[in-house]
Amino acid sequence: MLYLVGLGLGDAADITVKGLQVVKSCSRVYLEAYTSVLTVGMDALEEYYGKELILADRDLVEQEADEILKDADVTDVAFLVVGDPFGATTHSDLVLRAVNAGIPYKVIHNASIMNAVGCCGLQLYNFGETVSLVFWTDTWRPESFYDKICKNRRAGLHTLCLLDIKVKEQSIENMMRGKKIYEPPRFMTVNQAADQLIQIIRRRREEGEELGMTEDTVCVGVARLGADDQAMRAATLSQLVSCDLGRPLHSLVVTGQLHPLEVDMLRVNAAPDALKHLRTMDGSTYCS
Repeated sequence: MLYLVGLGLGDAADITVKGLQVVKSCSRVYLEAYTSVLTVGMDALEEYYGKELILADRDLVEQEADEILKDADVTDVAFLVVGDPFGATTHSDLVLRAVNAGIPYKVIHNASIMNAVGCCGLQLYNFGETVSLVFWTDTWRPESFYDKICKNRRAGLHTLCLLDIKVKEQSIENMMRGKKIYEPPRFMTVNQAADQLIQIIRRRREEGEELGMTEDTVCVGVARLGADDQAMRAATLSQLVSCDLGRPLHSLVVTGQLHPLEVDMLRVNAAPDALKHLRTMDGSTYCS
């Protein structure tokens, strides 16, 4: 049996009782280590679970998945995922491989950023398509996430922006030379994401484009959701450029239309003057 086990968002203790029972019973336990990270290291997980873990990086999961599935038809294998197992499409591929190989599988769900983000005060059913913001390079500056955010806002919906994680990544030079030398881990922050969005807004304004959001759009920066030191800040996009929410992981929410209850909740973690640009649309709905 292949078990896909969600670990939640905080630390080692966030695994479910059922998930912990599975981990203790499996002959091999893999820890997926590139789509997200916990606030504690692998050593802390091994101590809490009482089990040795095998680190599953991107190469192993995406190129050598058969190694994970080896003998899973006759023994139990666990694949641990930070958050919920289906928070990344990579894990759907692993399930399909298991099905095609005749290996049964079972999923143990847990909290993920997709539902925990509701703690910022925005109602989950008012969210539209989730987007990913990637680190720009000198030669690659995609903007498709901005267009999706604007599409959500036109429909009155909020947007959860998942921020880039670079773990065990190679430079182009080392990749071309075939050298297995990896760059230090990088985690995009809320202020970096806000800065990229503002650069897009300014460029498109110069081109005369009608803007779907501005520097005054109310957003929410969140960091380390589920951890004891989680942080949240509601602010305008321009205010978030100078906002330091501390260590990773960070996510950003761009608001759409706001119910009065959502506005009241945002005030709990709002920066000074963050909500002064809100305007009433119909007496019971706000937008920025």
